[in-house]
Amino acid sequence: VRMASSLRGEVVKLYKNLLYLGREYPKGADYFRRRLKAAFLKNKDETDPEKIKQLIARGEFVVKELEALYFLRKYRAMKQRYYSD
Repeated sequence: VRMASSLRGEVVKLYKNLLYLGREYPKGADYFRRRLKAAFLKNKDETDPEKIKQLIARGEFVVKELEALYFLRKYRAMKQRYYSD
């Protein structure tokens, strides 16, 4: 139980980070917030530290994917502004 509670801070940080990134989500912030909450609630009773670490790693992968999505969207917007096809 001690190990799981030490991972709690990491989980909270991940949740906040995802919540922040979700503000720019294409389908809307509310949609993203509902999905995020459901995903975290689904695993709220997990106590195995290894499983929790796997879930955190999966969440961090999602963070990277979202950042890539936003970067690509900004890149496309800039390209459309300055270059004609």
